[in-house]
Amino acid sequence: MSSPAQRRQQILDDIARAAIVAKRDPADVQLIAVSKGHPVELIEQLIDVGQRDFGENRVQEALSKWPALIARYPDLRLHGIGQLQSNKAAEAVRLFDVIHSVDRVSLLDALAKEAVKADRRPAVYVQVNIGEEQQKGGCPIDEVGPLIEAVRDSSLPLAGLMAIPPQGVEPSPFFALLAKIARRHDVNGLSMGMSSDYKAAVMLGATAVRVGSALFED
Repeated sequence: MSSPAQRRQQILDDIARAAIVAKRDPADVQLIAVSKGHPVELIEQLIDVGQRDFGENRVQEALSKWPALIARYPDLRLHGIGQLQSNKAAEAVRLFDVIHSVDRVSLLDALAKEAVKADRRPAVYVQVNIGEEQQKGGCPIDEVGPLIEAVRDSSLPLAGLMAIPPQGVEPSPFFALLAKIARRHDVNGLSMGMSSDYKAAVMLGATAVRVGSALFED
């Protein structure tokens, strides 16, 4: 059986190989360890070997684990990667350094308002509904431009675009489409790729990959 630390090194090696094949610098790809549903003991094993970026889906679970960890390891960066309701904006702003799921102006406005109150400026990704799935969060593709401009006009830094391809189909065309949308709008950051497809995402331009099960499950 391998440990989370050993699996992390394998994933970093995979990222480096994919980046080199794509003629990219592996250092330009950020590994976000998705720690939802996993205990502090396993998280600390990754912290001990240098992992600093972690992702959580739900505000309430993150609040139960992370304030104490961040107090002990103040250089950690916590990413909110799940769907976010506007009524959780205050907690999200206080807790997360980066929010990956901004998909509407009303949520952006709520976050920006709470950012002023908390004197914190989490960076935000515009989440794109890249597969045009009714049941999935994300901004419709034809509304991405105005939402990007709204972020740029706000007080919150634009980190880039984020998307989750449809399940059960080849993800690469969706990664390529997100990269194309990013270029069209002069956006550099691409949060795309998870445990099953992060290598393809890196090949197609991901700057952040969100990996959970491949790190935490043997």
